[in-house]
Amino acid sequence: MPRGRHVPAPFFPPSAATPPMLKRLIPLLLGSTCLGVHAAPTVNHNQLQALAAERHWLNLGHYQPGRFSGWRSYVDDDSFFLAADGASNPSSELQATLQALYAPVGDDPNQHAQCRYPSRTRWLSEQLQLTALPTPECSEYREWYEDINPHATVLVFPDAYLNSPSSMFGHTLLRIDSPDTQASGTSLLTYALNFGAMVESMDNSMLYAWKGLAGGYPGQFSLLPYRDKIGEYSRLENRDLWEYQLDLSPEETARMVEHVWELRQVIFDYFFFDENCSYRLLELLEVARPGLRLTEQFPLTAIPADTVRAVREAGMISDVNYRPSRERELLTRAAPLDADQLRWVRQLADDEAVLQDDAYQALPVARRALIQEAAYRLVRYEAAGQQRDSANAARSYQILQAINRNPPPALAIETPTYPEYGHESRTWQLAAGSREGRAFAEYGLRMAYHDLADNLAGFPLGAQIELGDIKLRQYEGNHWQLEEFGLVNIRSLTPRSALLKPWSWQVEAGWERVAGEDGQRRLVPHLNGGGGFAWQPWDGVLGYSMATLRLEHHRDFDAPLSAAAGFNAGLLWRNPLGNLLLEGRGNYFDNGEVRRSLNLAQQWELGRNLGLRLQASREFSQFSAAQTEFALQLRWYHY
Repeated sequence: MPRGRHVPAPFFPPSAATPPMLKRLIPLLLGSTCLGVHAAPTVNHNQLQALAAERHWLNLGHYQPGRFSGWRSYVDDDSFFLAADGASNPSSELQATLQALYAPVGDDPNQHAQCRYPSRTRWLSEQLQLTALPTPECSEYREWYEDINPHATVLVFPDAYLNSPSSMFGHTLLRIDSPDTQASGTSLLTYALNFGAMVESMDNSMLYAWKGLAGGYPGQFSLLPYRDKIGEYSRLENRDLWEYQLDLSPEETARMVEHVWELRQVIFDYFFFDENCSYRLLELLEVARPGLRLTEQFPLTAIPADTVRAVREAGMISDVNYRPSRERELLTRAAPLDADQLRWVRQLADDEAVLQDDAYQALPVARRALIQEAAYRLVRYEAAGQQRDSANAARSYQILQAINRNPPPALAIETPTYPEYGHESRTWQLAAGSREGRAFAEYGLRMAYHDLADNLAGFPLGAQIELGDIKLRQYEGNHWQLEEFGLVNIRSLTPRSALLKPWSWQVEAGWERVAGEDGQRRLVPHLNGGGGFAWQPWDGVLGYSMATLRLEHHRDFDAPLSAAAGFNAGLLWRNPLGNLLLEGRGNYFDNGEVRRSLNLAQQWELGRNLGLRLQASREFSQFSAAQTEFALQLRWYHY
């Protein structure tokens, strides 16, 4: 979900190089020859089946009902299972585990089943009152567990990162706190538990997003210092962090961490929308507290904000801490400064000699305090992710000395709306309208997630990501037609400022109806994208302008594939009713066709998950006369 998708080498020690099949057979063979030493208890068939059907055992094996019958495990690694059919047979895996627990201790005690599966061992011992078990010295597990010293769990949500399509949904990970963390109030020395795709370094964000959709990556858990994840998300990618303290007891946290040891170097398939970071972490929370029913709420997609909402609705969140990104801190500090003062910020960030400039020294002391801190933050912001530069370091030091001589007031950043308080991800649409005097009803479903005019609470202004948007239209006379089928529609409108100059961009693919010969509207497949600039002249107002390229297949054109250059410009206004979007588009095709449109949408926010949208458009084409359309649409956001 996530940028921050590159999974470093896990904290876990590597497993022994014993072949997986042999690892499964050795404990069983040894156990069968040494029954006189440690004999596994006899469990009748009914009891075995009952235990294998227990929710906690299914959670430990990551089992889900099969497509038609039986079970299947999400684990895609044979080394995780002790039984040959363990991936599809929870009962067989339980029986094999029980036998392996009683196997004699070999030359390497750390390879004994009790050491490899501490969570299974604990649960089966409690359920069956196991006695006379061998006592291997699990030194690797013990040292690892003592280093983590689990006591409490924090769910961390790095917010959306608009400049990366792979991170626009946000991300989730878990922070494991020790008792010392709880006592000291610092979290920088804790560990972060992350699930992510194992990505090749040469894969860019777009390729990552595609492979993530198609299941082109394996996924794996990793355990890393939390300070590294803060640096990655907050400083390098400029993502706000939300830290949700969970009400898991120390015992529940310990139970979860025990199972994490069992998952070391275990491979899962990774899919961008369902078997992703958020879904895997929900599975861990179900291991911590077996009565939870979190994963079953996400049979199709598991979008991070939705999973955070599910955790909140389960009553598991006891406290929330907001950690703003470096970019938000910079912009907040620079907000009180006028245009001339922002130019001083830019100059000072480029050259520390400005501190001695007479014109600069003539500025009010309070203004200089703000300028100096904004310049320092700008230097650090621009240096993030780059090789250490001695000139930058010296400049930072000089500015920091000036800040110490003239400190600014404390930085106060308003906490935004919690991301889980935004609208739900799936949208049902019902509209009534008219096109050139023909009345119609329209029925729509969008699988995910948010567009520019949607209810804004919990979302950044100027972010759009739509997937699987289908609209069916019923005209008078019971004439039905597919109006639109959008595969993907992403827009990132990041405003430029005096200090920061980001690009804005968009990409769209799918089928839509456009003008054709004889006044007919054709359903054409298309792909278009573009880039440009956005600016924010006032709070709640966002303007943008982009150059675009379009490819489409239109049966009324001579060529099988036609290209067009064009533009996309608009204005987004956050008003007391909701959001108003006014947009103009134009496409100039290589065959001489010119297609332009003017669109308006005003959304009334009737509730968190309910909106009413007025839409109007005027379309121009050389194929036909200009056409006008009006529609009133009810939008229900419901996962």
